Order: sequence, then C-alpha cells, then structure tokens
Amino acid sequence: MSNVGLQMQSTAIGWELYDRTHSAYALGFVGLVALLPMLALALPAGHIIDTQDRRRVLMASLAIFTISSVGLAFVSAARGPLVALYGCVLISGVARAFHTPARNALLPGLVPATLLANAVTWNSGGWQLASVVGPALGGALIAARGGAFAVYLCSAVGTLTFFFLAAAIRHRSAERLAGEITVSALVAGVRFVARSKLLLATITLDLFAVLLGGASTLLPIYAKDILHVGPAGLGWLDAAPSLGAVLMAVGLASRPPMRRAGRTLLWAVFGFGVGTLVFGLSTSFPLSLAMLAVIGGLDMVSVVIRHTIAPLVTPDEMRGRVGSITGLFIGTSNQLGGFESGAVAGAFGPVFSVVSGAIGTIIVVIAVAWHWPAIRRLGTLASVESEPIIV
Repeated sequence: MSNVGLQMQSTAIGWELYDRTHSAYALGFVGLVALLPMLALALPAGHIIDTQDRRRVLMASLAIFTISSVGLAFVSAARGPLVALYGCVLISGVARAFHTPARNALLPGLVPATLLANAVTWNSGGWQLASVVGPALGGALIAARGGAFAVYLCSAVGTLTFFFLAAAIRHRSAERLAGEITVSALVAGVRFVARSKLLLATITLDLFAVLLGGASTLLPIYAKDILHVGPAGLGWLDAAPSLGAVLMAVGLASRPPMRRAGRTLLWAVFGFGVGTLVFGLSTSFPLSLAMLAVIGGLDMVSVVIRHTIAPLVTPDEMRGRVGSITGLFIGTSNQLGGFESGAVAGAFGPVFSVVSGAIGTIIVVIAVAWHWPAIRRLGTLASVESEPIIV
C-alpha cells in the first residue's frame, strides 16, 4: 500500500517539476536533496535500529513519510514555491534513512533462515508489483485531474495504512541493549562492510551500475520530448521496469535455488547495462517499454542475490548498522545517480546521458569481476555464512 502511494508520488514530483520548469537540472536536483538526509543520518540511524525496537523505528519512518506527502499536497494545491516542494522531498529523505534499513533488518526475524532467499524474492516482487501499479495510477490521475494534488494525498493514505499494519506485526525480537552512542559503535558497520569481500563487491556493483546506468530520472523528458506520450505514457514508462521485475520474481520463486549466484549477478548487471544502452537510443515507445521491462527483470535478479547475501553474512546485532551503510550506498547510487543523469542531460542532452551511463555500467561489471574473484566463485546462496565481528 505504501509503495503504491510512494511510486505515484515519485511520478508526480518528476512531472510537476518538469511541467513547471522544463529543466533537466530541476529533475536531477530532486535526487541530490533526497540524498542529503541519508548521508547525514546513516550512522546514527543504524545504531538506533540495532538498539531499539525495529518495528517502532519502522512506524516512526512511516509517520514522517505521511507528513511529507501531506506537505506536497498543500504545496501543489497552492502552486507554492519550488523550495517548499524540495523541502518536502528532504523530509521524505529523512524517513527513508530509517525506513529501508529498519524494514530490511526486521525481515530475517519474520521467517526461518532457510526460507530467507525465497522470502526476499516474494517481498521484492510484492514491492515491484506495487511499483507497477503506482506509476501507472499516478500518471493516469495526473492526466485526469490536471494536477498532482490527489496523487500526494493517495501517497499519504498508503504510508498511513502501512503504519497501522506495522503496529500489528509480531516478530522474534532479540534482547537489545540501548548502549551509549560512541564513535566506535557508529562506525562498527563501516568496519564490517570494509572487511567483507562479498558485501563490498555487491555494493560496488549496485552503486556504480545505478549511478551510471539509471535512466529513470530522465523519463519525464523521454515521455514529453522524445517519445511524445504525455503523462499517461510516463506512468507506463515508470511502471515497465517493475512489471519486468514482477515477472522475474515469479520465475525465480518457482525455480530451484541458483547454483552459481555470483556469476548470475555479474551477467544480470551486464545485461542491465546493455538494456539501458538500447533504451537510450530508442525512439519507439514499444521498444522503450520492452527495454525498461528487461532492465527491471535483470535488476530483480541482482536485488534478490544482494538482499539475501547481506543478512546472511551479517550477525543479527549488526544488521541495522550494516543495513544503513549498504542502504547509504544504494541511496547514493539512486539519488546521486539522478543528479548525475540530470546534470549530464542538461549539458549534453538526455540521449548522451543515458548511453554514456550504460557503457560505464558495462565497464564497472568487468572491473568488479576482475578485482573481486570471490564474487565469481560464489555458488548457492545457501552456502553464504555469517562473518565474525572483529572489535
């Protein structure tokens, strides 16, 4: 429910900004604003998640999301200044700094370890299904209402629904010591990630592949100026990667576990780069939709492998801090990648931005496969073992 609303909201923010400014820089700046709270709060958020009730942290983040969406609705209805819109995006970034690592740290306490990979697949598939519905509904609602006000209210309703559902969650919670916030405690997650070759390899792949190869920020430009499909078409462009991801999730969940998860991950990210390259050059709406669906499907493979490796490698008492660090890298790649795409598109055009980023993604895959041979040798995900904490 919350992700339907948040995906609708993401589509609405992009359309409203470009409709009011006709500036690629304005679109890119959204990513930068959303990134700042994640950079500032990653370490303290991880410590709080590891020392407090993770369910309550999750609920607090949802309350902040709701406040942000209501603020966006008021700004949109009053045709308020863009600085107010960016302020609401900033508040949403604060919520995301706690939301994602808290949710990911909570999941291993809800299912047995033997079912974690399958649970991650269904969980990610459910998230992607919401991401198919959300952008399509968002684009259609903007077109029907002539503005984004109703979309932001829908997002507020969605996150508030998740808030009340999360209140009913019962999970196996380990006893946690509040502890004092020290520099050593804050950076413990950084030290753990730095020692784990598997985590470093997967984080690097995600960081640079999405930083360079992400085209989602520029979809409003493609919809309006290149493919000429309007806000409804933008909704479908936004939804296409998630549709591909849902189909891939169903396929993965119905198949036996991967035997060579490491090489599968490398090929998936390589294919992500190739699909992005074709999308960047396409002027055909059906071809562009197909490539975005392929990109989404291959990204789902990467998500399942990465999100299964991380909790298996990490001891429970460290999952909040490690999750915040990995979330920071993922958020950095998504948000800073949006800024990079907008900036390059503003200087050299959207096609150059997408195509050059796709080529960079392919180069990153080759570099990671060469520098971290452990990722190439990784077999089944069930063979991943928890690594020790070294003080």
